[in-house]
Amino acid sequence: MSSQPLNRARVEASIAIAKVIFRHFHVALPPFAQWTTADWDRAGPDYQEARDCALGWDVTDFGSNDFSHIGRTLFTLRNGNIHDPRYPKSYAEKLILDPEGQRAPAHFHRTKREDIINRGGGNICVQLTRTDAEDRPAKGTLAVVVDGCRRAIASGETVRLTPGESLCIPPRTIHQFWGEEGTGYRIDGVGYTVSGEVSSVCDDVTDNFFFADLTRYPVIVEDAPRIHYLCNEYPGVEAVAR
Repeated sequence: MSSQPLNRARVEASIAIAKVIFRHFHVALPPFAQWTTADWDRAGPDYQEARDCALGWDVTDFGSNDFSHIGRTLFTLRNGNIHDPRYPKSYAEKLILDPEGQRAPAHFHRTKREDIINRGGGNICVQLTRTDAEDRPAKGTLAVVVDGCRRAIASGETVRLTPGESLCIPPRTIHQFWGEEGTGYRIDGVGYTVSGEVSSVCDDVTDNFFFADLTRYPVIVEDAPRIHYLCNEYPGVEAVAR
């Protein structure tokens, strides 16, 4: 497949399908999920927490130039901000669209602990790998907890979550997860699953560690009108807060 940078038309199309899939699974979004850029431009300082804590839509290919395979469409519902004492929440929550064939790159966090929850559709596959003292993939075993049940798995093993199940991922655990092929709710030949993430405060700027030359927020090719601001695009917000 040829390399293709993420463009605005793909971003807006992904948000549109996410709204359809979330609605299908009766996952209600807050009103500002429907806001256009003009709505945000009119919003006053009452919504500054939403801007400073990167709430809202998040579409990324992590700089892979291969969004269909390495990418994510998310909606952040709540979060704190470790860079700003005005926002002391110690927790975060996201919704994630999981089209079959697409996944985030393998990565880990040094501080964030997260639960991945299968909110509906097909199965979610989660691959988990240990890290050593130098932050490299390591062999051995991992203790995992699925819905309060602890068990040991081999480093690099994949855990399957059926709808309603959840898995806790501790800090410094390499992880990658995706909707299992052939199990999701199908639209136009693509199966979709919805996952949720409940975690400690999410710092997507300094607490994501990838194993390739990738970036959390890539430059988007502006080939179509921008209807929605992404969570890293709100005007007047310093990059460090995102």
